[in-house]
Amino acid sequence: MGHIIKVDNMKKTYQLGDQQIQALAGVSLEIGRGEFVAIMGSSGSGKSTMMNLLGCLDKPTSGEYYLDGQPMSKVKDDQQALIRNAKIGFVFQSFNLLPRTTALENVELPLLYAGIPSRERRSRAAEALQSVGLGNRLNNKPNELSGGQQQRVSIARALINNPVILLADEPTGALDTQTSREIMNIFRHLHAQGKTVVVVTHEPEIAQYAKRIVRFRDGQIFEDRPVGSLPPVDLAEVRP
Repeated sequence: MGHIIKVDNMKKTYQLGDQQIQALAGVSLEIGRGEFVAIMGSSGSGKSTMMNLLGCLDKPTSGEYYLDGQPMSKVKDDQQALIRNAKIGFVFQSFNLLPRTTALENVELPLLYAGIPSRERRSRAAEALQSVGLGNRLNNKPNELSGGQQQRVSIARALINNPVILLADEPTGALDTQTSREIMNIFRHLHAQGKTVVVVTHEPEIAQYAKRIVRFRDGQIFEDRPVGSLPPVDLAEVRP
């Protein structure tokens, strides 16, 4: 399978006034291509810091992060931004949608930044929305969509550049139980199609959708174990 993510003795220290806070204390981790991994931990455990580093939103104090075989310490900031846009799709708890633009326009945004022509942008964005069950909501704005539908738009936007990794930070944190199940079934479906999916969550029932759980405590990994299999999911069964 080969690893898509490799973290080697990574440390992260923040300066808070005259005090140093060690968020990560020498973490090493490999995630294989096509894995579905849940990162868990309580507040302050280091899981959110880890997510920011995996997403190239921050840099480690020491150690190395290899993304798709490439050492990120050797990559300049502007190049990292290009790599991030091309290789990583982000899904956030708060959806991060532009309120005055349609679902289609929100999903188009990464392609706009990449300089893709308008007709191709619209076609690919419509296809991405169709893939998450929102083919009939292309022209709706976020305030015309439910929380679950907004998160589907966010997932479609994350998929638009065909990234090698999907990083989801508490993707069900703002959703009710039934909608959370539907969103996690979409992630399972994407994993079944070969996507590498990494979900940060503090909810054990959400982590159970993954194939592997990595648990953080005090800036270190203290548990790394497989998860039992769930039955296969058909995306057509997920309510739009």
